[in-house]
Amino acid sequence: MKQLDWKKLLNSTRRKDLDSDATAILANVGGTRTEIERDYDRILFSTPVRRLADKTQVFPLEKNDSVRNRLTHSHEVSNLARSVGVALVYGENALPKEDQEKRDIPSMLAAIGLAHDIGNPPFGHQGEKAIGSWFKDNPNTLDFQLCETNIIDAVTITRMKGDFLRFEGNAQAFRILTKLQILNDQYGLNLTVGTLAALMKYPTTSDKTDENKVPLKKFGCFHSEIDCCYEVWEQTELKGGVRHPLAYIMEACDDIAYSVLDVEDAIKKALVSYRDLINYLQNLNSDKPSDKEALLLLERVIEQSEKKHKVHKQEDLSPAEINDISMQMFRVYAIHAMITSITETFTSEYGDIMSGAFEGDLIGGSKAKVLCKGLKKFAFKNAYQTQNVLELELEGYRIIRSLMDMMWPAIEMRGNPITQKKHQGNPFERYVYGRISENYRRVFEDKNNTLPLNYKRCQLLADMVSGMTDSFAIDFETELAKLRIPPT
Repeated sequence: MKQLDWKKLLNSTRRKDLDSDATAILANVGGTRTEIERDYDRILFSTPVRRLADKTQVFPLEKNDSVRNRLTHSHEVSNLARSVGVALVYGENALPKEDQEKRDIPSMLAAIGLAHDIGNPPFGHQGEKAIGSWFKDNPNTLDFQLCETNIIDAVTITRMKGDFLRFEGNAQAFRILTKLQILNDQYGLNLTVGTLAALMKYPTTSDKTDENKVPLKKFGCFHSEIDCCYEVWEQTELKGGVRHPLAYIMEACDDIAYSVLDVEDAIKKALVSYRDLINYLQNLNSDKPSDKEALLLLERVIEQSEKKHKVHKQEDLSPAEINDISMQMFRVYAIHAMITSITETFTSEYGDIMSGAFEGDLIGGSKAKVLCKGLKKFAFKNAYQTQNVLELELEGYRIIRSLMDMMWPAIEMRGNPITQKKHQGNPFERYVYGRISENYRRVFEDKNNTLPLNYKRCQLLADMVSGMTDSFAIDFETELAKLRIPPT
């Protein structure tokens, strides 16, 4: 593959501009802002971003305001990614140095960092599993053999089924931004093709995933958006399996944010202490020669944190305050070390990244790998696996499946919207269908949507459920369960 070109990678053409018959959604009121800076603003002011405030990061339905949700996590990832971008364009490295590109690279990183979790369903990754498991247990919903216009081939059917059996929040994010979050037409938020390409952490479809390759471990595009995906790749000169260089940075910043900050939240909730964390990290070791520098970075972060901790212990603070402020300083040192490390790795691997030959990840190839991996293991044991979290995740899993049980008949009884004008269901089914977001129903009922009827039904169901906040899902499931007409 030829070297990637930053002029193409930062392509600020909007999808709507590629359609010669389309007219602008809004007048160009950007003023001195670049088009990519405007992408960040469009994402920030969108409804799906606001919904992230009531979506689980680690602790479902957390009442403590200082504990993170998906929105605060996304803002933190956005901030870290932008910081790396600034360091790269103003540091001594191979990145572009033109004024426009110096602005656009940090702005694009901020935008994709903010949007990276926008497709996540309620209740975290358990929500993704619940959606996929429901379709697995209801295989009749995945009958995509016949389309209104032609017979679907076996490869396409496999891809279509994979979209739902392995429901993926990353692909849902791409769908939201390109189609569902409507301004006034079929172009979604009408973002630039460069931003859309960089957002795609897994540049492939559900039938071409490969767990042995980092960019292909999951998929980033549903069959319904495949034409848009190809269009974005063509404009940026990317292709399936080849990430946009900035996607590597966004992924690394996501890893840094949740590895450090999920631990901080566990300490805020008094599940563990700062001392528990330090003791755990001090016992990490490795026999791999390549990990020597990574262990030295870990030791330096611990040493810096412990030095501050000793100072705090001499001050007039309660044990809880000492615990909290010591963890805050650990966060500062750990994030600084990890951000510096991935910036160095991006620079050292720049040639392979720009040729599409780099198949690893920035954290795994950096001096921060032992620290990051250790923090993840500590969080898994002391945060993700606590009884309270597991109980709430199971409840969320049940709620999502219950909602899908009640919503599918309502969608099915709508019939084929291309040929049938009215809903044919009973009063409960008509009520449920009417409660589905108008945006989602408009996409489903669009006469130009020639996908197989059952595929469109499955997407309408997944769109609605994945778009719910935690609280709305709970309240809506309770409401429908009370109103549900018992089967005769």
